Amino acid sequence: MELTDLMPDHGFDYLGLHDLGQVYWNVSTPGLYEHSIRRYEGQIAHLGPLVVSMGQHTGRAAKDKYIVDEPETTNDIWWGEVNVKYPEEKFDALYKRIAAYLRGKTVFVQDCYAGADDQYRQSVRVINEYAWHNLFARNMFGRLPRDREVIKNFVPDFTVLHCPNFNADPDEDLTRSGTFVALHLSKKLVLIGGTSYAGEIKKSIFTALNFLLPGQDVLSMHCSANVSKSDSDNVAIFFGLSGTGKTTLSADPDRLLIGDDEHGWSHNGIFNFEGGCYAKVIRLSREAEPEIYECTRRFGTILENVSIDPSIRRIDLDDASLTENTRASYPLTHLPNIVHSGMAGHPRTVIMLTADAFGVLPPIVKLTPDQAMYHFISGYTAKVAGTERGVTEPSATFSACFGAPFMIRHPSVYAQLLADKIAEHKAECWLVNTGWTGGPYGVGSRMKIKHTRALLDAALNGGLNRVEMRTDPMFGFKVPVEAPGVSTEILKPRETWSNPSDYDAQARKLAVSFHENFKQFKDQAPDSVLKAGPQIG
Repeated sequence: MELTDLMPDHGFDYLGLHDLGQVYWNVSTPGLYEHSIRRYEGQIAHLGPLVVSMGQHTGRAAKDKYIVDEPETTNDIWWGEVNVKYPEEKFDALYKRIAAYLRGKTVFVQDCYAGADDQYRQSVRVINEYAWHNLFARNMFGRLPRDREVIKNFVPDFTVLHCPNFNADPDEDLTRSGTFVALHLSKKLVLIGGTSYAGEIKKSIFTALNFLLPGQDVLSMHCSANVSKSDSDNVAIFFGLSGTGKTTLSADPDRLLIGDDEHGWSHNGIFNFEGGCYAKVIRLSREAEPEIYECTRRFGTILENVSIDPSIRRIDLDDASLTENTRASYPLTHLPNIVHSGMAGHPRTVIMLTADAFGVLPPIVKLTPDQAMYHFISGYTAKVAGTERGVTEPSATFSACFGAPFMIRHPSVYAQLLADKIAEHKAECWLVNTGWTGGPYGVGSRMKIKHTRALLDAALNGGLNRVEMRTDPMFGFKVPVEAPGVSTEILKPRETWSNPSDYDAQARKLAVSFHENFKQFKDQAPDSVLKAGPQIG
């Protein structure tokens, strides 16, 4: 018997799934390639990546996520537009129909785990209709050792059941559409249907960890992380939504990558939740992002919605005809500079990334602890085209904790954990704008990545602690007067605008937006944090 044919002793008994067709357990990467090609799920491009297309769902269906309202967890959930209540009886009925739908069908099962620190990790089973989705799970989560006994004795904490060809009935199932991502925290079961977007798989488990870990005094974070090659104590984390640069900026040739998207911060330090990277690759440049670029040319990488020449099988990363949200999923081991354990010490530097669509914020500013809490809770950035359905161009938005769609507890829970850890470990905090300068979106231009990297290098190596700082009159944070590798003009956004009075009006508009957004948190935030926001009086 082949190792990949082995299944845990209990199989699907705990799920009540019966009369399935062929079940493929823990198939290797080459094996899943073969299944994907044989089933016409994708194409192999030049040098080996698997290219797939998702159809209409090229981003997260943020408005189709549901959390089951049940007695054990309901009092701890931040109910509202982000976490929508879903009746438990409807979840159970939906599951029964999915189980019936799967009778006689082929499925692929991947047993894995989320969390590099075994003290806090969760074992995860992902069940898919498509082989390439199973490969995605194999790339993105931690892999089990290729050991017969480990595989046979595997017991999942969470199970993800993904059936993209099964659609909900909005009238019967009380869903907004045929698409659904439904999470039952007590049963530790996730149901996904009506969408082929693979990112829903990993984000559903991230949401679950965001519920579980704070109860163990672990801060769960939507961030990337890296560490200096020469100084293991020089650890940095990068908060930010999709499109702000988490993956790009943390993949630094002079530093070791811990992970690019999801981490926990415990009393031991930080640890990666994942075993792979999920990078945006639209207009990816070999010169600006060499390490990620090389991953798009490797066997084992999945390229989502990337254009491919059908005759010579070469890809075109500049083609956005399917979506702006083209993605590459690849195991961390594809990168040359990584921390293989997925763990490191306590961060010395906290970076908050924002893509300011108004063109108001400087490229980098230093934050006091109270300002850090204000901006962490605010989570100002821009929704980037293609990340969510219906978003076709960047627009200003606020996303609590730089990841509101995945924060299942109230933002104050994560903010207080971050405040405590920053204070305990004396971390320095910086806000970095990777968005626009010289004017708002449509007028100004995007910050050059070489300038952002130069400023980050100076912040991480202590160079910005030795330069003169000015206080921004409206936002109150400290802005470097000069910095290595960038012109002084870039550090003064007002001087990059053709009409300074237009900048003043735009800055005030943004400041008012901050105040309006923060009203929802004023009852939970300390006075010192409330006063750390923009001054518009």
